[in-house]
Amino acid sequence: MRSLAVRRTTTLATAFGIALVVFVLASSLMLGAGIKKTMGSSGRPEHGFVLRKGSDAELASSIENRLVSLVLAAPGVARDSAGAPIGVGEVVLVIAAEKEGTEGQVSNVQVRGTTEAAFALRPEVHIVAGRRAQPGTDEVMIGSRIRGRFKGVDLDRSFELKKNRPVKVVGVFESGGSSFESEIWADIDTVRTSFGREGVVSSVTARLDRATNFEGFESTVETDKQLGLDAERENVYYDKQSEDTMKFVMGMGIVISVLFSVGAMIGAMITMYAAVSQRRREVGTLRALGFSRFAILTSFLIEAFLLALLGGAVGAAFASAMAFVRFSMMNFATWSEVVFSFTPTPKILIMSVLAGGIMGVLGGFFPALNAARTSPIEAMRG
Repeated sequence: MRSLAVRRTTTLATAFGIALVVFVLASSLMLGAGIKKTMGSSGRPEHGFVLRKGSDAELASSIENRLVSLVLAAPGVARDSAGAPIGVGEVVLVIAAEKEGTEGQVSNVQVRGTTEAAFALRPEVHIVAGRRAQPGTDEVMIGSRIRGRFKGVDLDRSFELKKNRPVKVVGVFESGGSSFESEIWADIDTVRTSFGREGVVSSVTARLDRATNFEGFESTVETDKQLGLDAERENVYYDKQSEDTMKFVMGMGIVISVLFSVGAMIGAMITMYAAVSQRRREVGTLRALGFSRFAILTSFLIEAFLLALLGGAVGAAFASAMAFVRFSMMNFATWSEVVFSFTPTPKILIMSVLAGGIMGVLGGFFPALNAARTSPIEAMRG
């Protein structure tokens, strides 16, 4: 440890390189965890989710409106105090919206045409500003994560849902950090008439009495071949929607980290070679006193490991601060912009720091081996 303090410049340079690698690695893993959390929290295992057979996303699905009541009448669907089934059929599509503060730059935003039944189905959704949109009007609600990110998409402002079809934002909602917070919610009839989707919905979601009732619900929905519907648990559906985006982000992060780690290991190797060169007489004295080659090798590896842990701890500390950053990117499943947050977990931080330590050991192995092979006589003569 004293040796690292004596060689401050090379120590800090090497530690900074390792810290950068750990920062990139931890940040990519945290973003991957954030994507999984955001998409995963959108679905519940006790919700049955129904799409048109052969469709892998709501955007590609189209279900006749008359089938909604048949799905909600399936065995196992929960009912409210009035005896009505708890569920909703919704229309989902994307629109191009101009980003706030840019010169005509646009991105896709997901629009969900729904009804008041959505709030009974998803009690975690609650208004944080303004009020709920009135059914049958050109009023909409927006998720808190896209508030102010697009032109007119803010409380008490207006934007065009479609050309010559302006709507007014009357409420902002949150839903426990789920992907719904990156959507615009409008009355289902407003969306249908605006985009020519009369008489159809994209999906049907039903709450079940118990999560264990899903098999019976699935069997009822899929047995009738004339309906042409597929059912799965809602949380499974949203997990699938996040897979491609999560793999892309984590894959890119790991590739960049591997490339950076090569430079970091070279830096650690240079630092440790310099340490061995400066302390050759010291090493020779230790060998003359009876210290084994293994003891010399181990001591230099520990020094390299401590150096890497220092850099890893710094990198992990800066990566933890990314928890306060929100990051928007295209969801490959829906081709709409979704706002994600970096989610630090103890597992990710520990893994990242240990990865930095491993880089230090790999980078310091050959210098340590060189030190262990030092001849006491040659070292003392030098």
